[in-house]
Amino acid sequence: SNFAKVCKTVYAVSLNSGTDALILALKALDIGSGDEVITVPNSWISTVSSIVHVGAQPIFVDVKDDLNIDPELLKSVITTRTKAIIPVHLAGKCAEMDSILAIAQQHQIAVIEDAAQAFGAKYQGQPVGIIGDIGCFSFDSGKMITTGEGGMIVTSDEDLFVRCRALHD
Repeated sequence: SNFAKVCKTVYAVSLNSGTDALILALKALDIGSGDEVITVPNSWISTVSSIVHVGAQPIFVDVKDDLNIDPELLKSVITTRTKAIIPVHLAGKCAEMDSILAIAQQHQIAVIEDAAQAFGAKYQGQPVGIIGDIGCFSFDSGKMITTGEGGMIVTSDEDLFVRCRALHD
């Protein structure tokens, strides 16, 4: 799709909202009851409600002065039930993805980027949304691109794309 090309990735799945993009990303990664998902407490309710919607437990990590998740604090809340981290690129400010990815890889945890407020933002020259396993975007009236309402998932992982399409359908 053109959206995937702009994000410099291969696959994109359009949805009715950014909230549903987050829910679908969690489901595609088989996250559900009994699992924990780490995120920040200063995002729109959709970030947390998507975690609760799939039956997982949100675990909050405080943010740094730039309003993004603090990678140092992230390490202290990881348990055997932690299945994903959802950093939120709030107001176009990019989370420290190198540190987050290193921690996630060390613990074999998925990274879902909540890039709802960051379309067009780049982290070290790379568009946000394609740095983790799955990126989620929103197109409601307060976002960088608006369709009135809408959402998108991007990924470079063909298996995740196929799962997202199957669950979407």
